[in-house]
Amino acid sequence: MCHQRPPVAKRSDAPGGNLVFFSSFCPSSFPVAAPPPSELLPGQTHVDLHSGPGGNNNNMASQGLVYDGCNFLRQRLVLSTLSGKRVRIQSIRSKDDSPGVRDFEASFIRLLDKVTNGSRIEINQTGTVLSYQPGLLNGGSVEHDCNTQRSVGYYLEALLMLAPFMKTPLKATLRGVTNDPIDPTVDMLKATALPLMKKFGIDGEAFDLKVVKRGMAPGGGGEVSFSCPVRRTMRPVQLTDPGKIKRIRGVAYSVRVSPQMANRLVESARGVLNQFIPDIYIHTDHMKGAHSGKSPGFGLTLVAETLSGAFLSAEMSSTPQGQGDPQLPEDLGRNCAMLLLEEVHRGGCVDSSNQSLALLLMTLGQQDVSKVLLGPLSPYTIEFLRHIRDFFQIMFKVDVQKPSEEERKGGEKVLMTCVGVGYSNINKTLK
Repeated sequence: MCHQRPPVAKRSDAPGGNLVFFSSFCPSSFPVAAPPPSELLPGQTHVDLHSGPGGNNNNMASQGLVYDGCNFLRQRLVLSTLSGKRVRIQSIRSKDDSPGVRDFEASFIRLLDKVTNGSRIEINQTGTVLSYQPGLLNGGSVEHDCNTQRSVGYYLEALLMLAPFMKTPLKATLRGVTNDPIDPTVDMLKATALPLMKKFGIDGEAFDLKVVKRGMAPGGGGEVSFSCPVRRTMRPVQLTDPGKIKRIRGVAYSVRVSPQMANRLVESARGVLNQFIPDIYIHTDHMKGAHSGKSPGFGLTLVAETLSGAFLSAEMSSTPQGQGDPQLPEDLGRNCAMLLLEEVHRGGCVDSSNQSLALLLMTLGQQDVSKVLLGPLSPYTIEFLRHIRDFFQIMFKVDVQKPSEEERKGGEKVLMTCVGVGYSNINKTLK
């Protein structure tokens, strides 16, 4: 017998958003009773999650795209929201010991619900089937407590893709883990993703990403504020010449450890990089007290800037407390510098962590040709291209460019060319 409280209806923050019922993942869970009509706010509907045998299945995703497995969940939900196409994801960890949607994925779905208006989300009893009917991107002020299993970067990557197409400018405050070894850190996204988006015409004073409090894994306790203006259309780009590296900048951060850790990181990273270029400045950031989160740790983010304004980045964070062998700051600094050199070898006008963002903004551009030179495509980017084909019917022309021996310009490059779909932000309010 499973003793659990019946699921509680959560009202979305967006005005007129739908009620989303996350049923408790227990075979004998209580039936979800529809609230009386008097309890529903104007424009809200009841969503029945029991769409399995015996449940009331209104076949929401009958015309939508169907996917199997939990991989690339963010890609599918973000592209579904932008294209307006329904999506149904089934067999989510169905053979796992603890099947269904994980806590951090449920947290991501709640964040999507906060920034949209009228989205409809259904999850079955076991959490292995997710149906999503996207609403309109609403924007405005949003506060969200991210799950500490993944860092804020996991949620921020999706917001960067959605933010320019909101109805009103987005002002998001995200709380949780700001730096961990798995996801891109906030420092890296600020140094690479924001300058990339500015090339597509998303800029202005309101475009900002700030670390208010730093929180390391596993405890979290960090806070990030992100604001982004809205745009009607995306500018087509021609980013074909990365240029040579002119300078290297970086941030060495430490919280709840000796401030000397950051200096040791800087010294060891400079020991490697000074052999190649003299213009290196690595800023040390040691946050104290209430701004230092709940767990100790340190890390380094390095960014190489080229003559043509491309940014290539690498980063490393210390092993989270209680999860494996501790790392020396000297080793971490040296390894991070080596990772940056590897990224420079891969080259291109966009670094490997932002390839999918660049390709999405090219896809959503005006009906004109966009070209971007990338390094070798990551597996994540390859899957993203397949999803772009599914949701927007856009195919990229891929030209592999092999460098000549004399040039010594790193590894193989890929020139990606496409014609934008002419996506126009229908949510944007007319002044």
